[in-house]
Amino acid sequence: MSVDIIMPKMGESIMEGTILKWHKQPGDKVDVDETILEISTDKVDTEVPSPEAGVVSELLFNEGDVVEVGKVIAKLNSNGSSSSAEEPKEKVADKKVEIKLDEPAAEIKEEKTTEDPAHSSNGEGKFYSPLVLNIAQKEGIGIAELEKISGTGVGGRVSKKDILNYLQTRSSQPVSSSSAQTPVKQTEPQTPKAEPKVVSTEEKKIELPKHSIDYNEEGLSVMEFDNVRQKMAEHMIVSKRVSPHVQAIAECDMTNIDKVRLSMGDEFLQKEGFKLTYMPFICEAVVKALKDFPLVNSIIDDSVTPYKAITRNTINLGIAVAMNNGGLIVPVIHNADGMNLIGIARSLNDLAKRARIKKLTLNEIQGGTFSLTNFGVFGNDIGIPIINQPQVAILGLGSIKKRPVVIETQEGDFVVPRKTMIMTLSFDHRLVDGALGGMFTMRIAHYLENYSM
Repeated sequence: MSVDIIMPKMGESIMEGTILKWHKQPGDKVDVDETILEISTDKVDTEVPSPEAGVVSELLFNEGDVVEVGKVIAKLNSNGSSSSAEEPKEKVADKKVEIKLDEPAAEIKEEKTTEDPAHSSNGEGKFYSPLVLNIAQKEGIGIAELEKISGTGVGGRVSKKDILNYLQTRSSQPVSSSSAQTPVKQTEPQTPKAEPKVVSTEEKKIELPKHSIDYNEEGLSVMEFDNVRQKMAEHMIVSKRVSPHVQAIAECDMTNIDKVRLSMGDEFLQKEGFKLTYMPFICEAVVKALKDFPLVNSIIDDSVTPYKAITRNTINLGIAVAMNNGGLIVPVIHNADGMNLIGIARSLNDLAKRARIKKLTLNEIQGGTFSLTNFGVFGNDIGIPIINQPQVAILGLGSIKKRPVVIETQEGDFVVPRKTMIMTLSFDHRLVDGALGGMFTMRIAHYLENYSM
């Protein structure tokens, strides 16, 4: 029986993946759950397991190809027969297997093979993925202008990378009236909404300079970006372009936290098998502050006009982690508001260890509502973090060290050494104003400075 292996769905906002490496070739035997290939998205690199045992009969894409979600990428003969063997006249119907990367193999579901819905036509025979259409609509690119973009995808289709590269090099000349008046059509019916404000190219874009490098220059060492680093770079550019970043900075006295952590340290290490750090205390304080100011726990839907702020009733904390091979990933502690200090500490330790060796599931790197990044672990006092879209804020944590602090008492003021940390909150000024950002930052400091068991 022939089984179609498709590019798995990897989250609501991910519409394509890059094939990094094929672990099996045509004619190779494969067992259930054995790795067939590795894929990469702008979120994570992951391995794709085989849904059934059998023999690989055909690979439909090469390593390095960018493939849309839902596309058939390989074929498997699950009865173990060779692809060249003669098939019976009344053969069993082919089936498409959708692989759930974050679910056990027993829950793989079978579907009838249908026409691939993961792309849309403009009525003239060209196809564009929903992701490309959404970007085009958001950036005011009409059909006529979209057709001018050279595609590097399968069959010359325009990929996310193509349209983002085009936006960076887009001419500063206004788009012609014919193309501006031809809207990009969506594949699904949209709720009637007000017409978006037309923004000229000069207002919308600042053209980024292109650096010309002489590779013949002596003493150069060249490192090509891997897929994760490239996607991260693009994600950061988009975030700065989309969100007006504003910062609030506060110094927080961590002396009480330090005393509690040291008093718990030995018993915690004996019971849990790892050291108790400052991060669980900080995460716990952030959760409390987000409950006090739930608007900071929102995401912005800017695909509609007017925008919508969507506030979740659960708190999912994203924690930036530096990976062993370089790059950054943000695993998510889901339902952190339902955990105590020990539960948060366990989740942090588990996610950080598996993140560094790229063993996270896709569910563990998506769905975050608020993020933290700890540049203080490298000794930095202050940093200015970039918001992890589509969230509206991110908290940067500086190093915790002894600093001189003025203490006010009835007997007078005294300068004493205290363990302090400088926090930087970057927030999206479209939703979070200076008052809310400032109060939220100081509320975190209040919970940390007044911590008690």
